[in-house]
Amino acid sequence: MLDVSRKELKYIIPLREVYQIKQKLSSVMSQDVHGKGEGYRVRSLYFDTLFDNDFEDKVDGYDKRQKIRLRIYDTNASTVKLELKQKDAGGQRKRSLSISRQEAQRMIAGDYEFLLEHPEELAKSLYTFMITRSYRPKCVVEYDRLAYYRNENDIRITFDMNLRASESNFDIFDEDLILYPVAKPDEVTLEVKFNGFLYSYIKKIINRADKMQVSNSKYCRARRISKRGRI
Repeated sequence: MLDVSRKELKYIIPLREVYQIKQKLSSVMSQDVHGKGEGYRVRSLYFDTLFDNDFEDKVDGYDKRQKIRLRIYDTNASTVKLELKQKDAGGQRKRSLSISRQEAQRMIAGDYEFLLEHPEELAKSLYTFMITRSYRPKCVVEYDRLAYYRNENDIRITFDMNLRASESNFDIFDEDLILYPVAKPDEVTLEVKFNGFLYSYIKKIINRADKMQVSNSKYCRARRISKRGRI
C-alpha cells in the first residue's frame, strides 16, 4: 500500500509555456517512469455518493474533503490503482492499493465485497465507507500527462493536457471509450507537489510561467453535463 502526504499547488498555464518550462526542468529533475518522451495517458474512474457529496464538498469549498477513484495508465493493464485522496486545508494525503483488473471490473459494476478479502486496512475501510454512503461510479476522466520528479522533498511537477471525460460509460478498459472535451485545447494544468519546501531553483523556473493559481478539480469540471449550473 502507498501512503503519501504532500502540499499541492495548481495553476492554469497556456500550452505555449510548456515546452520552455519542461526544457528547463529536464536539467534539474527526472522524467516520470511512466513517461515515454512526450508523456503518457492517465484515465480515472471517480466514485461518489448517491447525492454527490464529494462533488458538492469541493464546489462549496470545504477544507476537508475526499475523492475515491480507480486509475490506470494502459487499457490493457492487469492491475489497477484504487486510491483515496483526502485534502485538509493546504495539505493532501493519498493512499492507494493495487487491485486486479477483474476486481476493478467488479467495482465498476458496484460490487465492493472483494475488498473485505484484502489484507490492507485501507481496503476494509474503503468497503465500509463506500457501502454505508452508497458510492457509485460517476465519471471517467482522461488526460495526457508529462511529469517530472525529484526524490528530495518528494517533489513532483506535472503538466496535464487535453482534459476529457465521460459520464455515460464507466468502462475504463474500453480503448474506444467516447469522451467529450472538458478543457480548451491550449489549456494546461500545472501541478506542483512537494513535502516541506520547494527548492528555490525549481520555484524560479515555475515562476517564469504565465500562470494563474486555481483550485482546479478535474473530477468536478468533468461533471459539466450532469452538474450543469453547479460549476
